[in-house]
Amino acid sequence: MDAKLEKQILDQGMSLENVKEQLTNFKEGFPFLSIVGAATIGDGIKALTETELKHYLDTYPKTAAQKEVVKFVPASGAASRMFKDLFSFLEGDGDISKSSFVQKFFQQIEKFAFYDDLNKSLEKAGSSIKKAMESGQHQMVISHLLNEEGLGYGQLPKGLLKFHHYSDHDRTPTYEHFMEGILYGLGKGNTVRLHFTVSPEHESKFKEEVAQVQPKLEKEYRVKFEVSYSQQKKSTDTIAVNMDNTPFREEDGSILFRPAGHGALLENLNEIDGDVIFIKNIDNEVPDRLKSPTKEYKTAIGGLLLEVQEKVFEALKKLDVDSGENAIAQAESVITQDLGGKLPKSYHGLTSEEKHKYLHKKLNRPLRVCGMVKNTGEPGGGPFWVKEDDGTLSLQIAETAQIDLDNPEQKEIFKSSTHFNPVDLVCATKNYKGEKFDLLKFRDMRTGFITEKSKSGRDLKALELPGLWNGAMAGWNTVFVEVPLITFNPVKTVNDLLRDEHQG
Repeated sequence: MDAKLEKQILDQGMSLENVKEQLTNFKEGFPFLSIVGAATIGDGIKALTETELKHYLDTYPKTAAQKEVVKFVPASGAASRMFKDLFSFLEGDGDISKSSFVQKFFQQIEKFAFYDDLNKSLEKAGSSIKKAMESGQHQMVISHLLNEEGLGYGQLPKGLLKFHHYSDHDRTPTYEHFMEGILYGLGKGNTVRLHFTVSPEHESKFKEEVAQVQPKLEKEYRVKFEVSYSQQKKSTDTIAVNMDNTPFREEDGSILFRPAGHGALLENLNEIDGDVIFIKNIDNEVPDRLKSPTKEYKTAIGGLLLEVQEKVFEALKKLDVDSGENAIAQAESVITQDLGGKLPKSYHGLTSEEKHKYLHKKLNRPLRVCGMVKNTGEPGGGPFWVKEDDGTLSLQIAETAQIDLDNPEQKEIFKSSTHFNPVDLVCATKNYKGEKFDLLKFRDMRTGFITEKSKSGRDLKALELPGLWNGAMAGWNTVFVEVPLITFNPVKTVNDLLRDEHQG
């Protein structure tokens, strides 16, 4: 490795060993995750009864009022992908008949929450949406939506776009996360704690939006908000390589480093000091009229997390002072009943001392409860049983790319999956002594991804760290709970905002 490259790596805040390991990963690739079964209702996924739901709705708010509750919202993603079809239209010949997507956009343009802002932008230029459409100037409308001379939506993050229209105001996803926080995120000190991961170039705009929303809602709902921000660390970027696995060099000879996917946010999560941490993507928000199921099930998974955590802590404390059969039996019950895990066959041949040690290690981990929705054919991860190195069967969220679909047996298990991961998590990241876990120690670095990208017309290979809710949490204790499909309404394209779920 030449001196110039070494200096660039160190300036990036990375270690030389880390980059050498990344280069090795490009050459050798990553192993597939060996799934042994799909998690289903009654076998890895819990379906809450009405009685259980009512129980958590009654008990969780009282318990949460004594806890530091945080809503952790990954919000650094740019909205440019939302407008992919509109950008293509802008670069084309302006013939609207060639794109059904663009036709739909214009046919229902009045339904978008940003309609009035867009119209005002065009009026400043001496036109209007109606005039431009009547004269066939559809590209002018799109240009005012996406480019800096207008609303600049093509350069903003999703969290700052107007998603939902109400009778007297419009809301961004950031605004909706404040509203959701009031519903289930109220913790110690009558405070809702919100944490947004943002891009450096957008942090000031997020702060402007929050300055508009926070005082108004604090006054109206008589609650306090604590809002914090973090940025994806440059030291979590990964080196890019050419197709022959040699470092990809820019025209000036420097090495290209790229953001390593949402798995890089594990470092940000690791710095959050909270008792209960909800994780939900920025774009998965609905108007107030549809928030009730979200409130119910977020409350339920929060309540379940705290109940399971209490049983885990009791078992660990007993193991600390009792090496007898009672302590072992209690810990076994927590693993198999409360956590829904499966002990390996080899466990039953262990001595009492070995069982004691094994159980303590398995229980003393970060804990998460993950909502799962019924599979509707969405791309992405799902809940599976995975065999760990020691033979333990654990519950994991696995992405499609992690599974060897060329293997008939693995493909059959994958196809039998009944549920899908909507990124609906609540986490407990402190141990039974009240100390924060180092979350980086529970990550499985063998679960990274290699993807093919391009830069300046040249092909390259990029490396993604283990996904935040996939391999980054592989060593956590996990409980899966079925949640209603209505709680999952992401906005992947601008036309998704036309769906009934996003209309006020």
